[in-house]
Amino acid sequence: MAAVTAAQPRSSKTESYVDNKRKEDIRHANINAARAVADAVRTSLGPKGMDKMISTANGEVIITNDGATILNKMEVLQPAAKMLVDLSKSQDSAAGDGTTTVVVIAGALLKQCLTLLSNGIHPTVISDSLHKASIKAVDVLTAMAVPLELSDHESLIKSASTSLNSKVVSQYSTLLAPLAVDSVLSVVDPAKPDMVDLRDIKIVKKLGGTVDDTQLVKGLVFDKKASHAAGGPTRMENAKIAVIQFQISPPKTDIEQSIVVSDYTQMDRILKEERNYILGMIKKIKATGCNVLLIQKSILRDAVTDLSLHYLAKAKIMVVKDVEREDIEFITKTLNCLPIANIEHFRVEKLGHADLVEEVSLGDGKIVKVTGIKDMGRTTTVLVRGSNQLVLDEAERSLHDALCVVRCLVSKRFLIAGGGAPEIELSRQLGAWSKVLHGMEGYCVRSFAEALEVVPYTLAENAGLNPIAVVTELRNRHAQGEINAGINVRKGQITNILEENVVQPLLVSTSAITLATECVRMILKIDDIVNVR
Repeated sequence: MAAVTAAQPRSSKTESYVDNKRKEDIRHANINAARAVADAVRTSLGPKGMDKMISTANGEVIITNDGATILNKMEVLQPAAKMLVDLSKSQDSAAGDGTTTVVVIAGALLKQCLTLLSNGIHPTVISDSLHKASIKAVDVLTAMAVPLELSDHESLIKSASTSLNSKVVSQYSTLLAPLAVDSVLSVVDPAKPDMVDLRDIKIVKKLGGTVDDTQLVKGLVFDKKASHAAGGPTRMENAKIAVIQFQISPPKTDIEQSIVVSDYTQMDRILKEERNYILGMIKKIKATGCNVLLIQKSILRDAVTDLSLHYLAKAKIMVVKDVEREDIEFITKTLNCLPIANIEHFRVEKLGHADLVEEVSLGDGKIVKVTGIKDMGRTTTVLVRGSNQLVLDEAERSLHDALCVVRCLVSKRFLIAGGGAPEIELSRQLGAWSKVLHGMEGYCVRSFAEALEVVPYTLAENAGLNPIAVVTELRNRHAQGEINAGINVRKGQITNILEENVVQPLLVSTSAITLATECVRMILKIDDIVNVR
């Protein structure tokens, strides 16, 4: 009996048993869920990456290999896995490109963290070491980068085509890359040379033709036809353009009311009043010399009626109706005019001027083009064509990525090699640095360095090469001092990637590493999930 009592733990205030099993289980579940998401997009990394076909609930089909789009369309329920979806969104808004890379790096870091945790290293120690390693990584990348001038058109086009080469529309990169560079450079404001607002570049999609027919338009394009009612004009030279936000139609009562008309004379009076009301408006419009009207879509009542279109056609005024509310800001900025909210405010100084406004037939539809705009704002329009809706949507997404790449280069003017070269160099330098560090930190930094090898490994794997042989050869080349040696997927061998024109902005790589590390640190720190009903 005495032996039994001695075996029981003494309950002192300093000793208490804590069950860590649940915390470990939750951490492991989080890491495994996030890694599953990373593995889903891993095959679409690089120029030889596979494409994903996404079928949405409403029967829509999307074909893409853009990491942000794939993850956005995924219905992820696990909270930690959702963090990876948000991670790719942050990379998309920070750099625009590298959305797949950032998720793949995060997945590799989490895999390394599992090993470190199972070795008994505390999550806080791992988290702090990862933070130190990511700061060091950014320094190493910055030291590798090559400075760039915006006048160096060639290098800008190279980096845009590198971004496009991993997309479905890669065969059109020779056309889309210069187009992306020209459109971004045309909207750069000399007063704020480091800032580019991509909302100043409007992408208009029009079905028909091929991606080859995509063009840059110095002016405005409306994906709708001019109003043909009553034989109105469809071409106008020396145009004076008004953007109006009011309706050219007879007024309605504010609330649902019915007016009872008892005889024909009253009926005639109503119609006569309506005609006079509309005529009065059109006379005021014509008095300013305006000959093109862009009418905003109205939800209250018809923006124009058949009667008003008839009178506008007689007054030789060209009409484009149903202009979307969100396009008004872009249109007024381009035309350098002011939107007019009331007929009483219709004045000459609020009009925009252009040499030509005409309706053009494209494929099976028509568009309205405005060219030769006087005092045009710093905006540009890209008209994207495609043989079917899938190609059209993917061309738009790819073009957006290319525009973002050029925007990165405008804000941070440094280029870096692609093809897995920076990751291997980082891995080598951080590996060497980890030997200098003491204790657990060294282990964690070494794991971080190993995790970065996932990018060249995946690039080689997706290109059908032997990943182990390729990564080993890469390490060897970098150890000999060839810091720009990378995987040339076209030739299936290792070459100097800068000479092959495979370049990317520094900002894409640095933001991928800092964002991935930040996300992994956050997942590591979570030790419990509390569901609140």
